[in-house]
Amino acid sequence: MKKKIAILGSTGSIGKTLVNILKKNKNEFEIVLLTANKNSKELLKQAIFFDVKNLILTNKKSFNKIKKKKLPNNINIFNNFHSIKKLFKKKIDYVMSSISGIDGLEPTVEIIKFTKLIAIANKESIICGWNIILKELKKNNTKFIPVDSEHFSIHYALKEKQIKNVENIYLTASGGPLINLPLKKFKKIKISQALNHPNWKMGKKISIDSATMMNKVFEIIEAKKIFNISYSKLNILVHPKSYIHGVVKFNDGMIKIIAHDTDMKIPIFNTIYDNNFIETKEIDLKKLNNLNFSKVNFKRFPLVKIISYLPDKNTLFETLIVSANDELVKLFLNNKIKFTEISTILFKFLRSPEFIKYKKIQPNNVENIKKLNEYVRFKINQSVYK
Repeated sequence: MKKKIAILGSTGSIGKTLVNILKKNKNEFEIVLLTANKNSKELLKQAIFFDVKNLILTNKKSFNKIKKKKLPNNINIFNNFHSIKKLFKKKIDYVMSSISGIDGLEPTVEIIKFTKLIAIANKESIICGWNIILKELKKNNTKFIPVDSEHFSIHYALKEKQIKNVENIYLTASGGPLINLPLKKFKKIKISQALNHPNWKMGKKISIDSATMMNKVFEIIEAKKIFNISYSKLNILVHPKSYIHGVVKFNDGMIKIIAHDTDMKIPIFNTIYDNNFIETKEIDLKKLNNLNFSKVNFKRFPLVKIISYLPDKNTLFETLIVSANDELVKLFLNNKIKFTEISTILFKFLRSPEFIKYKKIQPNNVENIKKLNEYVRFKINQSVYK
């Protein structure tokens, strides 16, 4: 019997990687839903190849444009995620949630009840709404698997082990494109420099987060929530080769080191296949013989200090961090602020009395998160353009 699956965000990098994996074993799967924001051309191409009957295109302009085209008779296209309830008569086997940004939270929460397993690549969903997601997972007996290479590696390392047996978890960080840039040159960092990641091909937002190491702060928050472990047991190791993705030290003295090529195809493949074969490169002995681990230099990556600000419980403070950083990165990419101002402005907001109170407020629903997200973005822009 074919595995029934849905891909939220099928035209993004994670979605397209999964689609390419599925193409090689097309007859094993039935894709019941594909979604995108604007890329109607790619979405339709995927739908025709896999004979997908249901599509969601959330951008109004793109939706109206595609509706004017003559579509194959069997394709139904919707403009929002409210239609999810109508599409599933019973649980499907697998969902990939890879819509980027906070926009991915609501559809992630909505679709949990309709799937046996959900793979989540949307970090904002986990960071901002983990308690809401966890509640839905438990309520609907839905399994969860993380997609990020670091979190999947830790998940993989913990097979047959309990979190209570873990002494420390280490997530690795490449250090990004600025790892060797002299600190005195940081005030004049160009956008092109910050986007030039040496190991990974990524979008602009995540590339800047890698340059500031904010991506690793987010991954520490995710790890704390996913694995239900205290921040005191979570650490970052700088590893420029990006070959090791996670290290777990157990309290019996054993250490597991998880390595794989710098290719997201590997963790994505393993979320949908269990003990199956994937063609990969030979073990890279040069990289293994020169792992070059080091601790984080806070002068080079000041945003890593945010970890010490984090409350132990799920709160709206995490949404504040995500939204403020997202808006500041946009401002940098639009040449409105300097690279170093991403951290200085963000710390100013996190220390302000207006926002410190969110450390004690738990998100009760998606609407709480969306409202704070909009307000924080407004306040960031107000402070920059005043």
